Parts: sequence; C-alpha cells; structure tokens
Amino acid sequence: MQQTIAFYNIENLFDVEDNPYTNDDDFLPASDRHWTKRRYEKKIYKIGSAIAKIGKQETKHPPAIVGLAEIENDGVLEDLIQSPDLRRYEYGYVHYDSPDTRGIDVALLYNKKVFELLSSERFTVFIEDDYGVRDYTRDILLVTGLLEGEEMHFIVNHWPSRREGETKSAYKRMAAANMVMEILETLKLNYEDPKVIIFGDFNDNPDNESIRHLVKHELLFNPMETLLDLDHGSINFEFHWNLFDQILCSINFLETIPGNHKFDYAKIFNDKFLSQYKGKYSGQPYRTYVGKKYMGGFSDHFPVYILVKKIL
Repeated sequence: MQQTIAFYNIENLFDVEDNPYTNDDDFLPASDRHWTKRRYEKKIYKIGSAIAKIGKQETKHPPAIVGLAEIENDGVLEDLIQSPDLRRYEYGYVHYDSPDTRGIDVALLYNKKVFELLSSERFTVFIEDDYGVRDYTRDILLVTGLLEGEEMHFIVNHWPSRREGETKSAYKRMAAANMVMEILETLKLNYEDPKVIIFGDFNDNPDNESIRHLVKHELLFNPMETLLDLDHGSINFEFHWNLFDQILCSINFLETIPGNHKFDYAKIFNDKFLSQYKGKYSGQPYRTYVGKKYMGGFSDHFPVYILVKKIL
C-alpha cells in the first residue's frame, strides 16, 4: 500500500486571540490586515481541504504524515484536524511552542489509522550575530513512530529566512543544518540503521550550501533535486521559482526489503485550485495575503510530498 508523506508551509496560521508573549499583532481583528474570525475559519477550511487532497490521486486516501510550518499553537491544530475534510480521518498532531519571536512553530500531523506515535522531542537552534545578539528561530521537531508497523523518524524544520539577504543570512541556515546533523548522529547511536525523513521549509534550494552540506555528510537522498526549474517550484519570489520546501530521505528508503517501505517518487502539489488563476501572478501560489491585502487563498507555498510503498 502506498502512503503519502507531505510537507506544507501554511503561511501564518494564527488564531484571532492576542498572545501577549509573541509578536502576533498583525493577525488580530483590529490590525491593518483585519484578521477576523470569519477569515480564520475560511483559512482553516481551505488548508484542511488542501491537505486531504495531497497524494490522494495516487493513493486514494489522504496523507499518512504531514509536516507543517507557521503554526501558532495547539488551538489552530485542533481546529485544523476537525475541519470538514480532515475530521473523519482521525489525525493526531505533535507540536511544541518554540522561541520564535512571531510565535510560529512547526508541527506534525499523523493519521492514527496507519501511524503509531512513540516519542517526540524538540531541539533549539542557537544562533548569535557578530555582536552576540541572539536570533530566536523555530525549534526543530523530532517525531518517532511506526508507519504501518515500521519504525521511522521524522525531523520537521523551518530554517531561518533570507530577510537580511541570502548571503548575509546563510550562516543561520548552516547552523540549523548542523543541528539536524547532530540529531541524525544521535539517532544512529540509539537505533540500528534508522529510517529518517527530514522535511521542511529550509529557505534554501537543493543546490545551496546548507542542503548540500547536510546531504553529503549524512549520506542522504534528496529526491527534490530534479523538481526545480524555471517554471516549477514551491514558492515564487519576484517571478523567480524556488524550492525551499523539500523532503530528504535516509538512503535505506531506496532498499527493497519485504515488510519495509521504499521510496517511490516525489512531487510538488501545485494543482490549479492552489494557484492564482489570472493576472500577472497566474500560476503562482494562491496566497492568503499579499502584503496587507487580503486575497483569501491558501498559502504562499505549494505543498510537496513523496510516496512510499510497503514491499510485500
């Protein structure tokens, strides 16, 4: 049986309540963006409907595992798994609050019918600038469980952005890559030939140094390398495609062993309903906001996914 493992940056899934400990002021009813309960509920419905469709054409069922980025708290995850298109599939979730200044975190959804949760842990990426000022970014999430009886480890990421410029901020993403490498080395000490999926919004492309460094030193397989071209990616900036959203696999996903899961193929889930359908942004992700202008779409990212198949 084929299973879908997906990742989706869902662009600022905030509730409408003010959290005094984080910078969520842009997503409140009185803000310039006018983030109202009605808009929030519309976004929950849309994201739930999108997740339910990822890989469904191939497998006839929704994803087994979904890594998520830009989640505010447990409450939005509860609303998401209870949305009309997801509630009947019995999803659970794993989430920890992280030190990110905006209060957005990563999370993992799992279908309880095919995945048994065993353990989870978060890891903080410690970053300082040249002046010793701490940069608070998203934690990295590690989840271990049984997918159709086979033990697997999932590492969910949302690496620091390029807001200061790609080159100037590159050291931050390298710090995140090094933390993932530490997690992988710990898994290798505690498990025999661990089967690992590393996925997330890396804010770097497959050919950037941080990703190449991680793949080379940990002997990983990056099936996303061939998906980025001039006309395809997971996020578009100034009419230029990037593939920041990626799913990396330990090389044992390429082995054919009865009872184990084998990698099948990778895709960007860029169906037309997730895209702008007209105007100069036609074909780009159908966003919730462009600046402060409400568009009513899904996200500024397309989801990505891989299919794995259990060998009989």
